[in-house]
Amino acid sequence: QVQLVESGGGLVQAGDSLRLSCASSGRAFSTLATGWFRQAPGKERDFVAAIFRGGGSTSDESVKPRFTISRDNDKNMVYLQMNNLKPEDTAIYFCAASEDLIPIGERRYNYWGRGTQVTVSS
Repeated sequence: QVQLVESGGGLVQAGDSLRLSCASSGRAFSTLATGWFRQAPGKERDFVAAIFRGGGSTSDESVKPRFTISRDNDKNMVYLQMNNLKPEDTAIYFCAASEDLIPIGERRYNYWGRGTQVTVSS
């Protein structure tokens, strides 16, 4: 069983940066594809970025080039570096992991964290 725990969210001002962290217990991230998703109030959960087993990554056009996903295999952590934050980035951010090599769509993610709140004030 894989358990994911996000951290690093908070209240910041527009233009600030935050780094979200995702910790895994039970499996190494290098054996999974890992993604970040976000859900703004009253909206559906959206894909933000993903990093695959081999280290390749992808991100949604809406966050390029401000957001970067990375992984530290030694610490077994996945990060989401968010720069130049905007009020529209306000959301709960979720870490998720998939057994697929390249998961397509939220439904292909098997394991989910509870999320961390990011609030960006203008």
